[in-house]
Amino acid sequence: MARPNVYTASVDDIKRGKVTDVYFLRTQEVLSSKGLLDRRVVADVHAYGLPSGYRWAVLAGVEEVVAVLEGRRVDVYSMREGEVFRPFEPVIEVSGAYGEFGVYESTILGMLRHGSSVATKAARIRLKGWGKTMIFFGIRCVHPTVAPAVDRAAFIGGCDAVSGVLGAELIGERPVGTMPHALIIVSGSQTEAWKSFDEAIPEDVPRIALCDTFLDEREEALLAARTLGDRLYGVRLDTPSSRRGNMRRIVEEVKWTLAVNGYKDVRIFVSGGIDESEVEELYDVADGFGVGTSIAFPPSIDLALDIVEVEGRPVSKRGKLPSPKQVYRCGMFHDTVVPREKKLERCPRCGRPVEGLLKPLILNGEIVGELPSTRAIRDYLMSRLEKIRELGDIDPEPILYP
Repeated sequence: MARPNVYTASVDDIKRGKVTDVYFLRTQEVLSSKGLLDRRVVADVHAYGLPSGYRWAVLAGVEEVVAVLEGRRVDVYSMREGEVFRPFEPVIEVSGAYGEFGVYESTILGMLRHGSSVATKAARIRLKGWGKTMIFFGIRCVHPTVAPAVDRAAFIGGCDAVSGVLGAELIGERPVGTMPHALIIVSGSQTEAWKSFDEAIPEDVPRIALCDTFLDEREEALLAARTLGDRLYGVRLDTPSSRRGNMRRIVEEVKWTLAVNGYKDVRIFVSGGIDESEVEELYDVADGFGVGTSIAFPPSIDLALDIVEVEGRPVSKRGKLPSPKQVYRCGMFHDTVVPREKKLERCPRCGRPVEGLLKPLILNGEIVGELPSTRAIRDYLMSRLEKIRELGDIDPEPILYP
């Protein structure tokens, strides 16, 4: 009988090109037999469409791509991680001998597609819950070997914190979370669990009582307030959908009951099945949200990597735009995609000055661009989302300006 295994790839497996589709290995073999592996190609990563209702997406996973391509004889131009992008816009360009990076296509796309999908969904929920606390509780939804990457992408997308211990450690943050139902059930009662938590856990961890285990949410919230008094920071309602009814009414009832009993400063956090619509519905009555599955399993941002130039000749498969490109953006978030050799100084739509978004990140295998901290990436995205809020939204597609 076979021994049990954890089916995962090591970093070494990834860098050795073993996490790839077999046809890329066969492509290498065929091109090598014809002496064509050294042909210089340019490939760009782009989306030709976004999920229904999406007008933009968030780029995430760039640092991991750099970790794979560093030391290879390639040049990489990229939008900065955390940038907002739209269909038709190249977010990363890789150039060099095909043999230097072709086998990594699956890896590059896996990192960028997964990271960008998670970060985009988090950003959409962040916009619905602007100014409210939002914690990512989603690592139980994914394989543990990718949990830190999902934590990172969720944080980039706008979550204030993540609950995953290793994920938080790797991005230089502190994991956030208080208690599960297991603590209450094993303790024997809600009050015993809440008091034990208060006695055992350091003071800098807020006392947020889980209030939906055995009794009505209103009763448990009031019981928690009477048990912990002024030490109670908030209550969390994790009511399962099968018992929920009208969640807004439940929150309003809890809020009212706490207030009329002298606990109006106790904050209310809601978790369990939270998505954009729930955040929008509860925005004015809840103080924060724990979000898991909807971010961990988001609609896919379907990025593709396509060759757009071979030995200096613009070429691509049909349905794609040949030649290396640049994306220019003005202060009104008007984007223009042009061939690389074409330089723009002003937006063709509004006449404002523009900036090129694709900047050198790796040249001949050496990192030449900045790799910001995860928090700095998140802060950058927050500034972009603030601009989107100011504008009321942005154009769904760029100008194509050959």
